[in-house]
Amino acid sequence: MRKHIKQILIVFITLGVSFGFSQNRKNDTINTGVIDVVKPYVPSISDAFKVKEVPSLDDETTETKKEIKYNIFSFPVASTFTPAKGKAAVVEKAKPVKLFDNYATLGVGTYTTILGEVYLNHAISRNESVGGYLSHHSSAGGIEDILLDNGFSNSKINVNYSSRLRDLAWNVEAGFQHQKYNWYGLPENYANDQAFANTLDVGHSFFSAHFGGDISFEDTYIKSGNFFFRRFGDNQGSGENRFIANAEVDVPINGEEISTNLKIDYLGGTFDRNYFTTDELIYGNFQIALSPTYEMKQDDLTLHLGVTAVYSNDRDTGDSNFYIYPNITATYRLVNDVLIAYGGIEGGLIQNSYYDFATENPFVSPTLFIIPTDQQYNAYIGLKGKLSSNMSYSVNGSYIADRNKALYKTNAIRNLSPQNSYDYGNSFGIVYDNVDTFGVSGEINVDVNRNFKLGLKAEYFTYSTDNQAEAWNLPDVKGSLFLDYQIDEHWFAGANLFYIGERKDILELEGVFVPTDFAPTILESYFDANVHVGYHINDQISVFAKSNNIANNAYQRWQNYPVQSIQFLAGATFKFDF
Repeated sequence: MRKHIKQILIVFITLGVSFGFSQNRKNDTINTGVIDVVKPYVPSISDAFKVKEVPSLDDETTETKKEIKYNIFSFPVASTFTPAKGKAAVVEKAKPVKLFDNYATLGVGTYTTILGEVYLNHAISRNESVGGYLSHHSSAGGIEDILLDNGFSNSKINVNYSSRLRDLAWNVEAGFQHQKYNWYGLPENYANDQAFANTLDVGHSFFSAHFGGDISFEDTYIKSGNFFFRRFGDNQGSGENRFIANAEVDVPINGEEISTNLKIDYLGGTFDRNYFTTDELIYGNFQIALSPTYEMKQDDLTLHLGVTAVYSNDRDTGDSNFYIYPNITATYRLVNDVLIAYGGIEGGLIQNSYYDFATENPFVSPTLFIIPTDQQYNAYIGLKGKLSSNMSYSVNGSYIADRNKALYKTNAIRNLSPQNSYDYGNSFGIVYDNVDTFGVSGEINVDVNRNFKLGLKAEYFTYSTDNQAEAWNLPDVKGSLFLDYQIDEHWFAGANLFYIGERKDILELEGVFVPTDFAPTILESYFDANVHVGYHINDQISVFAKSNNIANNAYQRWQNYPVQSIQFLAGATFKFDF
């Protein structure tokens, strides 16, 4: 009500002032006229009223936001759009090399040398295959200034069958080998007596037949197993049987697995006589070895802790012995794959055999006394790694303690009652001694690319003996170099170089118990270089040429046994499928 009374009063006051102004205007002497506005009115922002505060709203409807739900009703829509198919970029690649399952090689050379090989393999099914191998290498001899036949031959045949199933794979094989050599290394006092040489039949033949097999399992504690049997003999009435069986098992103990190897090794053989008498020689040894090993890995360290326990029974004397050997190895990555330190100490009872001796030195006499070698320990430490992606290296030092180590030594000349063609200082026997060997070696392997490979190895040894004057026929230095080079699609070449340092032997006379006049003979070091080159005519046929002992040095690998000088051989290889 007060608001309305105030408004009414404002209206009456305004009317009163207007009436009074009208009365005074009648007495105004200023004439009316036109007023010109010189400048129009321009409003400014200061003339506007600005609300400086945002009003607050106390409204529940405004403050509470309502939840909005969206529902999408989708339905398939047919589309006629067909995108274009993408195409991989075409990369030019070399024609794949055709691989063949079989090959045959034949070569002929100087000294009436014949070399032949045939390898066959046939897949019966996806999981079965059968194969075979046949080889022959012979030479008629022809070494200068040698009065006796010095030819040799080595022939072997082998067949195998393999099968691979879901959880296991197994293989069996059998083979036969025949070798013929001659005791042609007569000493100087017989070297010029052709009439005497004509009375000797120095031929010595070996034969060997073997049968074996192996099996491996997947996802079982029994990892693998194998067996091997060999019958070995010669044309001098000698015979030897060897049977070896191995089994590898993982034994779980308190949540850990101990890798355990069980080995059974039986050896038994006879010689018609020993070197000085006609008494028959019987030898043999039965061994059972158990080797548990625990593997521990921590960061860059890998450690294998194990021991080897061996039970041995001598066939001739019936004596039994029990041996314990360390079996510890370790590797530690100092700088990833660039620098890896490794070391270990191992040992074992080494089963010596007539087959092993005759394979290493075919000029041994069939009168050997054979016992096992007790290698008490072989301690070694070294560094290995990769200098680059295609170059690896290894350097190490070792110390080996062997008891009853077998050494080759020239048999004494039997001047009292020679009966055989090997009694004239032209054969080798075995002597045993306690030998400690210190060795240092280094090796470098380079794979420049897929077409070029190079390897270099050098070794140095020093020996200490108890009873023998020297470590007979053991070299002080050994070195080797090999390379293979695929020059282009057709040409290939390669080389093998060997260096053997000085060795020592001695030639004694029967009946001389104090051989003061017989000093050890130093066999000079020798270098043997062999090269080969070949050409692939097509995917199946290749031709090759080889040259051995290109230094043309008739060196002596064994005392009084010079080898053939420079040799040449040429041949061809044919690859095929059935």
